[in-house]
Amino acid sequence: MSDIMTDERIGRANFAHKAAAMLEAAEERARARQHANGRKTARERINILLDDDSFHEIDRFAGGNIDEGYLGAAVITGFGDIDGRSVAVWAQDFSVRGGTLGEVEGYKILHLMEQAQRLKIPIISLLDSGGARIQEGVAALAQYGKIFKANTEASGVIPQISVILGPCAGGAVYGPALTDFIIMTKKSSYMFVTGPQVVKAATGEEISSEDLGGGDLHNTQSGVAHFLADDEDEALDYTRTLLSYLPSHCDDDPPQYRFDDGDFNAELARTVGDLVPESPKQPYDMVDVIEAIADNEEFLEVQPLFAQSVVIGFACFEGRSVGIVANQPLADAGTLDVNASEKAARFVQFCDAFGIPIVTLVDVPGYRPGSEQERAGIIRRGAKLITSYATATVPLITIIIRKAYGGAYIVMGSKSLGADVNYSWPSSEIAVMGSEGAVDIVFRKQLVQAGKEGRDVAEQRQHYMDLYAQQSVNPNLSLNKGELDALIEPKDTRAVICRSLSILARKDRTTCSPRIHDNAPM
Repeated sequence: MSDIMTDERIGRANFAHKAAAMLEAAEERARARQHANGRKTARERINILLDDDSFHEIDRFAGGNIDEGYLGAAVITGFGDIDGRSVAVWAQDFSVRGGTLGEVEGYKILHLMEQAQRLKIPIISLLDSGGARIQEGVAALAQYGKIFKANTEASGVIPQISVILGPCAGGAVYGPALTDFIIMTKKSSYMFVTGPQVVKAATGEEISSEDLGGGDLHNTQSGVAHFLADDEDEALDYTRTLLSYLPSHCDDDPPQYRFDDGDFNAELARTVGDLVPESPKQPYDMVDVIEAIADNEEFLEVQPLFAQSVVIGFACFEGRSVGIVANQPLADAGTLDVNASEKAARFVQFCDAFGIPIVTLVDVPGYRPGSEQERAGIIRRGAKLITSYATATVPLITIIIRKAYGGAYIVMGSKSLGADVNYSWPSSEIAVMGSEGAVDIVFRKQLVQAGKEGRDVAEQRQHYMDLYAQQSVNPNLSLNKGELDALIEPKDTRAVICRSLSILARKDRTTCSPRIHDNAPM
């Protein structure tokens, strides 16, 4: 009996020794293959993302076949810490069968996602895969379907972040599309439903992977991605920074950091009004305004390259994490179009799902005019922003910086859509439309008559513009109607936001409704 036990111990020791040698050899092969293409291995990526020595791998040997030279599946799963906070991570290993997903890989990912929901911790996925494993057929496709369902079930419960660090093709792209944020890298990450070869076979079009689904395209044109990193290190650093503004789950409070008076530039905050020109037609950078009033002058912009007439992102005020939505006068005068509306709408929806207060800074001349926008569905797609604000239950603070015209004024976090507090700078203009456009409608007959009588029409136009501005554009009218809570001096903008956040911190978010869900425009 003792001889049998001794033989078993020797066998286990030999297996462990062989396995350790194989693991080291496999990692060495992975480094050689990935580094040659300017990419890191799955384990290197995990080590960069997580705090030192915090990764705890699960299902390490699932799917392994020692006779075929590998000990695990084409995905690494486990738990770790980012700045001391627990997260779940899975990373596709391109060195193992091209990172393709089969039955075992699907099992490992699903097991991790199930555990993450139970533990109520964020999920971060590092994608680098050739797609579904063809040899496993329907079994591989079924695992994708199960992962999509798990993504959907986790949506709004725990934050989900996808980092694309290589190819992501076919049905696999819908996994990241169902998560909250997608981060891509320049020249090395791709997302497309059908690859260049399939496109050429089906349509005859010759196109590169970069032009078809590279990081630049998805950050600037499609809006699929939320950040374009120069390299993998920057992508993983952005992931860590992004997570620092998010709660671990929907029932958790947003992060609140220790704050003292040295954490913001008081002089810059007081002179924020100097950053905004008086003329409503003169552009300026809204990001400068945000950084002037935020803690440490820090603003983490989301989707900075897409639909640039609207700015979205995260900042802190007295240590409290908030989401910011603002018009950007530098791009198309800050007008709202189909892409800007959808960009802002989904961000508002995300913040509301995770209890993050929303600060809206308004300087909007209206919706972008033209037949192109109408054909693109500005009515349907613009309505998404209305739905997002109207259904939000988090603290909503809105400040009109310079102008707010027409329907765009309403959808940008107005009191009529449910904002808790609305303020305006004294010089702002709030009206159905600007003076120039309104005069030709409201005073059309008077201008025609002036022309017939030989009076100076330009002089009369300016007279009526001044009259309209006094009667219809003055923010005091909004004060009288209760649509504004107060006029504030620009220098007090930060203080007003901080005070409002403190007052609204205990806002009751309980909702009662007989419906299963609404039928919002999609």
